[in-house]
Amino acid sequence: MLKSKIIYLDYASATPIDKRVIATMNVIFKKYYANPSAIHELGVKTSKLVEDSRKNIADILGAQNSEIIFTGGATENNNLAILGVLEKSKNFFSKPHIVTTNIEHPSVMEVCKYLEKTKQAEVTYVSVEEDGVIDPRKIQKALKPNTVLVSVMYANNEIGTIQPIKEIAKEIRHFRKKQEKQKDFLRSSVLLAQDVSSGDESSARPFKNLFVFPVFYTDATQAINYLPINVLKLGVDMLSFNGDKIYGPKDVGVLYVKKNVPLGKIMFGGNQEFGIRPGTENTASIVGLVEALKIAEKIKEKESERLVKLRNYFIKKILSQNSDIEINGGMEKRLPNNVNITIPKLPSDLIVIELSARGIYISEKSACKSGERKGSYVIKAICPTSDASQTASGFENGSLRFSLGRETSKVDVDYTIKSLKEILKKLKKWYD
Repeated sequence: MLKSKIIYLDYASATPIDKRVIATMNVIFKKYYANPSAIHELGVKTSKLVEDSRKNIADILGAQNSEIIFTGGATENNNLAILGVLEKSKNFFSKPHIVTTNIEHPSVMEVCKYLEKTKQAEVTYVSVEEDGVIDPRKIQKALKPNTVLVSVMYANNEIGTIQPIKEIAKEIRHFRKKQEKQKDFLRSSVLLAQDVSSGDESSARPFKNLFVFPVFYTDATQAINYLPINVLKLGVDMLSFNGDKIYGPKDVGVLYVKKNVPLGKIMFGGNQEFGIRPGTENTASIVGLVEALKIAEKIKEKESERLVKLRNYFIKKILSQNSDIEINGGMEKRLPNNVNITIPKLPSDLIVIELSARGIYISEKSACKSGERKGSYVIKAICPTSDASQTASGFENGSLRFSLGRETSKVDVDYTIKSLKEILKKLKKWYD
């Protein structure tokens, strides 16, 4: 069948760049091409654009300018957050401990597995519940005296489930209070070992500014379009996102790092971004990211309400037409634009190809893992008993992710549902 129209339902993988963002970036490309580190007039003007952008993002997040670090994107954000904290924590712990969940993005999971393999850190993968949401009490129980980092994504990239970030932050604060007592004990021990009568507390000063671990980090890449992102209200120490998911440029990201959080560099070659992230700042993309973020914040509430209605309509129609289809993840705590389903006994990659032939573009699993033949580890995490049926069918059941966006209409949804019904009817004849 020839493609009669194009229906893009893969917004969780990448969004098109908003025309207003392109217009803003074109101005920068033409007029502000100098290196922001240069001391001549054009360099100074370019540097001011970068710093103004930093302030704009800080204001939206409820942060300070100096807490905003520009990066190359979401994967770099996750690597810098995890490896950067680990680098600094080695000054305090011989074997740092990291707590995360079993449904994190591959750029978190694979870093953690690497650290385990190379014996640089101990990692606890806390299991989510069947609805794909983590129980904050499980995070609390996983914490240890040597825990340096808790990394929990704000919203899952595959099944769209939203994690209770505020509640997790509360559990971590309670744990820190216990650790704070240990910090005070260390400082008191230093003072007792001195001639206190001299009033010299210089050797105890390092303990005054000692950060109390663990650091709490959340990857907000999928959440940024739809959920509250004030870092103070969320209670996080680090938060990240990129331009790719908010209708902005694809080569820029932001890592918020709370003041005094110990974060080491993992790249070398320059002192840009407060000495944490070397490399010439991408001025046009940074300015474009700010424009995209402003637009997302302005329409967030209204667009979320629209997409929730469209998503629920989508799910209701799918389930009414095929009783075999399973919805992955709970419905209550779910991103407005996410529809993730499993169709038993049918290969998900073939369905993606069939839909593509009809001009409908969706994903299976995470976009970063779509080339693999294995089933989604996220789906396995919430459906651990499905392995037997996967083996019996000769291949692993996959998942299909339909992620809606600003251009998605009810007409698009109806056409997709109709096409899916026809495809499943054809494929079942082959696989029955």
